[in-house]
Amino acid sequence: MRRLLAILLPALLLVTACGGGDTPATEPTSKSVGDVSKLDSLKITDNGNDKAPGIEFSKPLAVTGPTVKVVKEGDGEPVKMGQIAELVFIAVDGTDGKTLEDGYAKGPQAIELSEQMKSGNELIFDAIIGAKVGSHVAIAAPGNSSASAPASSQLVVFKIASAKNAPGLLSKEETDQLDKDGKLPKVTFDDKGAPSVEIPKTDAPAGLSVKVLSEGTGEELKDTDTIDANYTGWRWEDSTKFDSSYDRGEAATFGLNQVIKGWTLGLTGQKVGSKVLLTIPTDLAYGASAAAQGKPAGPLVFVVEITAKK
Repeated sequence: MRRLLAILLPALLLVTACGGGDTPATEPTSKSVGDVSKLDSLKITDNGNDKAPGIEFSKPLAVTGPTVKVVKEGDGEPVKMGQIAELVFIAVDGTDGKTLEDGYAKGPQAIELSEQMKSGNELIFDAIIGAKVGSHVAIAAPGNSSASAPASSQLVVFKIASAKNAPGLLSKEETDQLDKDGKLPKVTFDDKGAPSVEIPKTDAPAGLSVKVLSEGTGEELKDTDTIDANYTGWRWEDSTKFDSSYDRGEAATFGLNQVIKGWTLGLTGQKVGSKVLLTIPTDLAYGASAAAQGKPAGPLVFVVEITAKK
């Protein structure tokens, strides 16, 4: 399992790791960083959200620290705190302009603008927050040179393809009504305690549904706790089982701040010993581009048994 909000584009992670420069403060507009004049020659030809843009710049591109600039402003609404932004990107070599990674081929990457993201990736957070949908943002960073092999700078240009409000946690009353209307999966357990589900032929709930199948008597969980749990996961759309600790014969150990958002929200406040049904919308699971990344796509269903708190 992985935490959705910890996923950043590989090339952007590379840039963030370079460090350096002043730490930008959170502002309502996208924050420029470094000597942005270094990016004055950068020209972007937009080819939509499905094809990488044309990129031209004076070579070689030399920067001494992370450099961030909105190169081409979009005409959409500004991205707000708490929203989920979908980004497409291309990474190129700053010396010769050759493509290092074409993220457009993998589809949009979903990133939630949360306090958690801000604390872990402030440079990228400040580049996105307040920028308008449709904007192209450039991030350049120097290479990690050695005495024998100077490294090229690297340039990432990402486009904010969309931004939308994150789905929320449904209330107990809303979940109970869905259950009453036959719009939640039905769960059964075999004689070894392994779950199976019957998923209804309806649309998945728009928000995160949490149904306690049986309540434990242990401690309530905080969102920073590490737990042991048995679980099985299915895709809502075709009832395909894609992962199960029961099949492996041992519980999994993970931090609630290291998993997909639906798990963090759905298991926080539950008691050790509880069995819980989670019905998780796409944006709180692996996002719209999950299939391109080899992850289960669409809304997901999990049955989770919390066996211990570490």
